[in-house]
Amino acid sequence: MDRQKRIGILTSGGDCPGLNAVIRAVVKCASRKGWEVYGIPYGTDGFIEIAQGNRQPQELRLYEHGYDIPGVLQGLDVLQFLSGSVLGSLSKGDTEKPEVAAQILEGYQRLNLDALIAIGGDGSLDIIYSLAKKGGWNLIGIPKTIDNDVPFTERAVGFDTAVDTVTAALYDLTFTAASHERVMIAEVMGRDAGHLALHAGIAGGADAILIPELTPVVNEETIAHLCEKLASLREEKRKFALVVVAEGVKEGSTEAGKNIGNFVAKHIKAYSSRMCSLDRPEFCEMENVDTRVTVLGHLQRSGTPSSFDRLLATSFGIKAVDLIAAQQYDRLVVWQSGKVDSKPLETIIGLVRQCHEEHRCPSPVDPYGFMVGTARSLGIYIGDPQVSTPQTEYSENGKSATPEPELVSQN
Repeated sequence: MDRQKRIGILTSGGDCPGLNAVIRAVVKCASRKGWEVYGIPYGTDGFIEIAQGNRQPQELRLYEHGYDIPGVLQGLDVLQFLSGSVLGSLSKGDTEKPEVAAQILEGYQRLNLDALIAIGGDGSLDIIYSLAKKGGWNLIGIPKTIDNDVPFTERAVGFDTAVDTVTAALYDLTFTAASHERVMIAEVMGRDAGHLALHAGIAGGADAILIPELTPVVNEETIAHLCEKLASLREEKRKFALVVVAEGVKEGSTEAGKNIGNFVAKHIKAYSSRMCSLDRPEFCEMENVDTRVTVLGHLQRSGTPSSFDRLLATSFGIKAVDLIAAQQYDRLVVWQSGKVDSKPLETIIGLVRQCHEEHRCPSPVDPYGFMVGTARSLGIYIGDPQVSTPQTEYSENGKSATPEPELVSQN
């Protein structure tokens, strides 16, 4: 048996399906090594509560069965099926304030941990990494985000379930669109990256998909191409349509639109009306089409984790424990080429910080990659550029190693 260790685990940033499956895997794997696992409530705020004496270390001890249900169901293990986080999460904090950071570091010391496993997205992992450097913590990161925009990992916990959730919503919207001959616009999450909109849009049968990487700003050209697509569908006797828009698409300004779906709907009508007045009869019918917007919102963060997310979360949790056992710290667990691996956090956080300073996503959709090419091959309008090249390759520092071709407008 390995030397007994005391490890902590926390969830930070927005919640998503699969977090509890990670916690379950860590506790089960670590318990078999004779280790103690402590769940930190509400991200780094839990350390503050410990420092202030509001919680005692033994209150935070996690055991193999997360829920000891009485009666004949005693011992039922349900964590892998639950969404959200049983530890609670934290999406905002004041860790840059010296007095706050000092309390977090004090709370960590009182727990006397050998290592910490932090489950988070790029922003929250950046914050925790900074604290770990100040406090000399042994840190292991696990990526989770429905945006799937953490660099060096092909999948983050929660993304697969979110794709399923949005796909199911698009399926339902398709039938009501067909019944009333409407254009249905679904606004989905994706502040900086369009992975969720792209994957779910393809799987859900969308006719058009707008994502920040290809449509950073909705301008007149975008609306023109979108309306041409919708008009052509009606000429083919398809009287309804489904449009997916990522929330990170901007309304013609420097800021992402808070109601980008409604913005697109309004301009579809305005453009169609203008074209009809210019003797473009194919747009005259479009002018009167009922266009409705559905904002899926936080439903995308919920739902029972998919089987893949449970497997991914479980594999990530076990890998994190294995890295601690091997004393390989300051690593991010990643999924690459169908298997679990790890990368140095220093490299990943460095890239994340550089990208955020330059106001760009650290792991965007590849505009010339396979998934975008798939959408185009299906006839989905997905914005510019209208090109087809191999998927982007990444160098060791996570930057694109594929030369950037010139953007070509659609004519």
